Amino acid sequence: MDQPFTTTPRKIRPVNRLSFSERILSSGKDVLSLTKPGINLSNLFACMVGYWLASGGIPEWRSLSWALLGTALVVGGSCALNNGIDRDFDRKMERTRHRPVPSGRVSRRAAVLLGLIFAGAGVWSLSVGVNLLAAWLGAAGSFLYVVVYTLWLKRISHSNTVIGSLSGAIPPLIGWAAAGQGLTWPAWILFFILFLWQPPHFFALALLKTDDYRRAGIPMLPVVKGERNTRRQMLFFVCLLLPVSLLLGRSGTLSWGYSVTALVLGVSYLILALLRVKKGEEKRWARWMFRYSLIYLTLILAAVAVFTAPFSG
Repeated sequence: MDQPFTTTPRKIRPVNRLSFSERILSSGKDVLSLTKPGINLSNLFACMVGYWLASGGIPEWRSLSWALLGTALVVGGSCALNNGIDRDFDRKMERTRHRPVPSGRVSRRAAVLLGLIFAGAGVWSLSVGVNLLAAWLGAAGSFLYVVVYTLWLKRISHSNTVIGSLSGAIPPLIGWAAAGQGLTWPAWILFFILFLWQPPHFFALALLKTDDYRRAGIPMLPVVKGERNTRRQMLFFVCLLLPVSLLLGRSGTLSWGYSVTALVLGVSYLILALLRVKKGEEKRWARWMFRYSLIYLTLILAAVAVFTAPFSG
């Protein structure tokens, strides 16, 4: 006699649920990610170097602390606003689609609200803890990045990178203003070093991610003008960066060690920008330019700090 057909019930696997502490930790990481910590740290370093040079290497720690706090909040808030505004662009790009806002982990409204709170708190911190000049500079930097770059030029013009670089050059001015020295001409040289550094840095990234930007409909220079034109513009800015960086060594605020460092770094950057690239090697060259730009900025700012009197010897 045949046995009746039976089935063995399958075991239902428990759904993996995050604990409360894990959810809090994950949310905290997403909030921190909105503020773009890497960019923020770079801006804080530039702010500190501006203060350090203006104070002659003898900082007043209270004003420096307020300057760094205010700058961190303004930059972090501006980056959060950028993340919220750029949600639709970021969804279309492989490089950015996993960020908290385009992936849906954080709503656009929450990112914008967080950005407004942080940026407002940063400007307030600079006005209360530092001075009105530092606060105006922080507000101007945020306006340039959020309104002029993110909301306007990034959507309509390949000049977005160059004009947007103005905002990234403001942190050393905030540091300088925090030292109570006004904005003398060495402060503006620091500003132009940061300004001229940014186009070749971001053009290199745009060359590496051209397909991403084209898919998202962002008119970056390589998308609109092509790789050859982008390389020419990178060379143009690197050529300008060398003499401007050396000019800071003539300001009387730095020892000869800075000029030697700036010369070596600048000439190396220029040689790399002038390299003839074989067909099919463009991405590799752009990757080297991008990496070297990060090395250049770190070392040139470090040289300013190290060779500032009275510690320069």
